[in-house]
Amino acid sequence: MQSKNKLRNATITAVGMYVPPKVLDNKYFEQIVDTNDEWIVTRTGIKERRVIEDGATSDLAARACEDLFKTTSVKPEEIDCIIVATVTPDMFFPATACLVQNKIGAKNAWGFDLSAACSGFLFALKTGASLIEGGTYKKVLVVGADKMSAITDYTDRNTCILFGDAASAVLLEPTENLEEGIVDQILHIDGSGKEALYMKAGGSLNPATHETVDKKMHYIYQDGKAVFKVAVKGMADVSYEIMQKNGLTGDDVAYLVPHQANLRIIDATAERMGVSKDKVMININKYGNTTAATIPMCLTEYYRAGKVKKGDNLILAAFGAGWTWGSIYLKWSME
Repeated sequence: MQSKNKLRNATITAVGMYVPPKVLDNKYFEQIVDTNDEWIVTRTGIKERRVIEDGATSDLAARACEDLFKTTSVKPEEIDCIIVATVTPDMFFPATACLVQNKIGAKNAWGFDLSAACSGFLFALKTGASLIEGGTYKKVLVVGADKMSAITDYTDRNTCILFGDAASAVLLEPTENLEEGIVDQILHIDGSGKEALYMKAGGSLNPATHETVDKKMHYIYQDGKAVFKVAVKGMADVSYEIMQKNGLTGDDVAYLVPHQANLRIIDATAERMGVSKDKVMININKYGNTTAATIPMCLTEYYRAGKVKKGDNLILAAFGAGWTWGSIYLKWSME
């Protein structure tokens, strides 16, 4: 839903992604924890996930950006700003965006990291779009990247099967066509959910000590049932709400582009929207939950497969720790 005074929209003009080569399939987890392929697939939809053996989040992100640059005439030195959505920064400071900027040669860009867990890419996309819409910047790289293996306890069968490492990037540029690009968004946070999905130590509340390491407080902690309950409702409701707000029906939507956390959550969201399963982007089976990378990876893969066309109405939706959740209405503008 557009503002009457708006002069331009931000639109995606290039996409890129990177997944590391090492694959951890479900049989691998059968050997290290008490689980099996059928249990994992039935409850999550995941068959495989990738892990990086040598490198950090900035390496994943830089490779995704390099993949993007192969598809566009835009050069790294033309980039105005880099926003990296991640919960696994290389370090507290400098920002991962600084490290990516140096690695890809974007010498004229400024940038920053954005932390919103599994909703990180949506929050970063809206932030980047606002920079474009304001007229100050013309080329903004938005990257979703996470090395989830760095904070995953591979002795915890409830969480270790879920996550993978990956990165994906999109380039935002301005368009004067207010009917395309990022048309509308609904974004939320609710800090009351802070203890259902979090990392207990490593920040200023519980700095690293021998005790925090011994107690495994530097890994993901998740109350699976609590997360599932609120995620199903939150992601489904906000996706339906943005459709209603913009006068869309399930027939008008080319694709739901959901965060890839759990196939049952995705199915519930599609059902609430009245969108058939063939119009839902899925890659959780191949990569697991890659946190901030899932949505842009879906966009990249489906676009490159020729499945996304100019003018398609896409509904992006996510739910993450915090709580964080939201939906973006994107009208695809790339040929």
